[in-house]
Amino acid sequence: MPQPRMMLVVTGDDFGYCPRRNQGIVDCFQAGGISNVSLLVNASAAIEAADLAKRHNIPIGLHANLSEGIPVCQSLQQDSTLINQHGFFHGKMGFREALERGQLSMKQVELELRAQVRLFRDLTGHLPHHMDGHQHIHVLPKVREVFAQVLSELRIPYTRVPVELGLHSCTWLPAHLYRFYTQVEKDALDSIPVFTRYGIRWPDVYLGLTTMGQNMSIPNLQKALSHALVAEPSGTTSSSASGSNQPVVTAELMVHPGYPSHPKDGGCGEGPDDFSQSADRQHELTVLRDPSLLALYSQEGVQLSAFKDL
Repeated sequence: MPQPRMMLVVTGDDFGYCPRRNQGIVDCFQAGGISNVSLLVNASAAIEAADLAKRHNIPIGLHANLSEGIPVCQSLQQDSTLINQHGFFHGKMGFREALERGQLSMKQVELELRAQVRLFRDLTGHLPHHMDGHQHIHVLPKVREVFAQVLSELRIPYTRVPVELGLHSCTWLPAHLYRFYTQVEKDALDSIPVFTRYGIRWPDVYLGLTTMGQNMSIPNLQKALSHALVAEPSGTTSSSASGSNQPVVTAELMVHPGYPSHPKDGGCGEGPDDFSQSADRQHELTVLRDPSLLALYSQEGVQLSAFKDL
């Protein structure tokens, strides 16, 4: 087999969100469209998802969640800074607003992250080989320090740093998404020295913000890959081609395949969100297992991998 130019981890996020998501992710993995999954342990179908990962030998990590649904840590379910008056996390933007106002306890963030790791281990039988954040909460100010400390102490080697090379030249994103993604990028860049200090690693290249939902297409993925293939190996991963000392670029592509959630079936305690019930999930599933995309990987020397392979 020729030496790969890139080892690409294609991670299906939100595993466990609902039975329809789980089935779509398994179908995508079996078709060769993804190589790795990220589990929401507080989601309604997390137990089923962990069992499916074992049955199909799907590499699995933890999608740490502080923004949607109910905390895993029982002591935080009644009285905590992480929940609203209804007992749910504050939401994607609500969490950020509460953090900015100084209303969140970082000790409680740590308790919840550790509780989610414990539950992950109970469900899967092992610690996660990688851990990232649902809705990119892991790169937020203050949270990033706690997150890195937990990973370091528990010896979880890999995370995600959502800085996408082609973001600023992307012409198809609506203004509100572009604003959110550029803020995510800023937070991620500010996280790099923190993660480095704690010895946390991540792939050389991140992809996925510009190719979510209906924005996923073979041409858009090809553009994203072309940006990634010219990147230099950064040294935060130690991959080299089998039988060669030549370093290989490592990358992660974040994706969200699945079948649309049924109303009231799924989520993390509040029911499924609009994106989960939309056709976007199935659209991603269709594109990811398209034979022409798999042929593109082969043509460009891209080898699908898991974090444990890096």
